[in-house]
Amino acid sequence: MSAKENPPIYVTRPLLPPLEAFLPYLEQIWEGKWLTNNGPFHQQFEQALCDHLGVGNVSLFANGTLALVTALQAMRITGEVITTPYSFVATAHSLLWNGIKPVFVDIDPRTLNLDPDKIEAAITPQTTAILPVHCYGHPCDVARIQEIADNYRLKVIYDAAHAFGVRCNGESVLRHGDLSVLSFHATKVFNTFEGGAIVSPDAKTKRHVDHLKNFGFVDEVTVVASGINGKMSEINAAFGVLQLKGIDAALQQRQAIDGWYREGLKDVAGIDCLGDAGEDVKNYAYFPILVRQAYPLSRDALFRKLRDNGIVARRYFYPLISDFPMYRGLPSAARANLPVASSASEAVICLPIYPGLTFEQVDRIVGLIRN
Repeated sequence: MSAKENPPIYVTRPLLPPLEAFLPYLEQIWEGKWLTNNGPFHQQFEQALCDHLGVGNVSLFANGTLALVTALQAMRITGEVITTPYSFVATAHSLLWNGIKPVFVDIDPRTLNLDPDKIEAAITPQTTAILPVHCYGHPCDVARIQEIADNYRLKVIYDAAHAFGVRCNGESVLRHGDLSVLSFHATKVFNTFEGGAIVSPDAKTKRHVDHLKNFGFVDEVTVVASGINGKMSEINAAFGVLQLKGIDAALQQRQAIDGWYREGLKDVAGIDCLGDAGEDVKNYAYFPILVRQAYPLSRDALFRKLRDNGIVARRYFYPLISDFPMYRGLPSAARANLPVASSASEAVICLPIYPGLTFEQVDRIVGLIRN
């Protein structure tokens, strides 16, 4: 079939409940006239997230980038921070916004997460923290990273934008590190249109985070920090409350789609599917493939073939963060220091995966790759 006979298929489509299901929530907001500033839906959503995710303290934000910027402020991070070049650019941008120097280290070839074996060599007297990413929702080696952080007295802040609902070693992956940061952007497994959150280990840290996201206000006349306006609105929070009701069914659909892809691509020479997370609980946030030399087309040729056939795949993450102009002058950004990340960036394509994607659509995508 030609692209004209099939509507475009995107990497992700936001999970949306029926409009009529959301209208009572909007009516309640309109009648109460409480639109922001820790309203009833905001409080309800925070508690619902704690219950669903198995964590104790959640602070909601207008978006995940503001949450990252605030998390670094909350931990008083300065100097240098070790992080991954293989992520969305907001990971490193949050460091620059805080006047912090990113130090890039290479990634693990199996998981594409920050490689613990590379961290210690990058630590200097100016290093204050590690900022790993649970890439594609696959948990980092949290035990190894924490051991290194403890040995060198470093903070660990996890960019968990992809890791909603992920469990590691029997508990929420969000319970690891000093803070974990979530994104609820419309492209994520769980969304509130725009939104994000910081997961704190205790109530004292949550209070500090909550002050920082509201200009530093403690009460009407007391400001204790140079905070920012990072608050989530009542409409976004209400949408989150509603979205939680359908998230388990959505994850089941994503799991089925993941299985269809793996079965269809398992014997295609030169196409590697990223390994699963073993016994850990996954959220099937993305379906990346790596196009190797044994495949008859280059990565970019396959990418163009998919696009020409209405499959709006993404080379995610390409380019590397370290290749962008504001970072490539850093010594740690040299490609010679990042061979695994560079290789992955040149090989990756993320295929569509979202609730509502049908077996027939997946089969068409697989057929384009196989043929």
